[in-house]
Amino acid sequence: MTWTDIKSDLAGAGYVASDELAMAVHISQTLSRPLLLEGAAGVGKTQIAKTLAQILDTRLIRLQCYEGLDAATSIYEWNYQRQLLSIRVAAEEDVASAEIEDRIFSEKYLLKRPLLEAIQQDVPPVLLIDEIDRADEEFEAYLLELLSDFQISIPELGTIVATTRPHVVLTANGTRDLSDALRRRCIYSFVDYPDKRTELVILKTHFSQLNGHLAEQIVGFVQALRKEDLEKKPGVAELLDWTAAISGLGINDLSDDPATLQATLVCLLKTQADQAAVPTEVAQRLVGKAA
Repeated sequence: MTWTDIKSDLAGAGYVASDELAMAVHISQTLSRPLLLEGAAGVGKTQIAKTLAQILDTRLIRLQCYEGLDAATSIYEWNYQRQLLSIRVAAEEDVASAEIEDRIFSEKYLLKRPLLEAIQQDVPPVLLIDEIDRADEEFEAYLLELLSDFQISIPELGTIVATTRPHVVLTANGTRDLSDALRRRCIYSFVDYPDKRTELVILKTHFSQLNGHLAEQIVGFVQALRKEDLEKKPGVAELLDWTAAISGLGINDLSDDPATLQATLVCLLKTQADQAAVPTEVAQRLVGKAA
């Protein structure tokens, strides 16, 4: 499969990828290397993993990262309640302590979390490690063994080697710098906001019945809005939500009803400060630019 095939397959599943992103996905697949996608929130980084799972017809396993994420949450933990019950039963049966220990520290009592689950699938899944930059630096150390050798060490059981190699996609929003060790193990692509032409294609892919003039207005408005001094610039997801709202209200031209248009901006502006920064007069100025 060539990179153009991947781009075509992604487009067929509703994801319009740039040439650079399609090539990064292709190289990642060819070399069996993790794909690291960096960029602002809302540009479609998470969606690429979902769409990749769709076109590969495989399972998506997602690990959402956050501060304080540890091995118990991401890799495995022991089923303590079940272990305790087994210990009580074994004590009543007068089982030797060594035998009890062997029994309770077996895979039967292991709770698999996303990372361990991902390497024990018969069919390689897509493993999405979302917003890796929100996790602590210590957590990255847990990932290095997995991303280097696709194996996980469990002290009580030893080393578990991957049954199959998952297709790994990591996303980062730039919350903090990622370690060089992690970056070296990945194929990297920066995902930016789409240009006007690409965003029009995205819009028409999801709203094929939308008239051309309104589509041009919507994309032009959102592109101009991103140039304003906002706390959170609207991404592609917000663009699609806004288009759905506008279509549902029967709006055929953004300049027809300024009051209604202003009310719909709740789809694009997600903080009080941003909503205050785009009053009706600013919105109408942007409509003028969009036209």
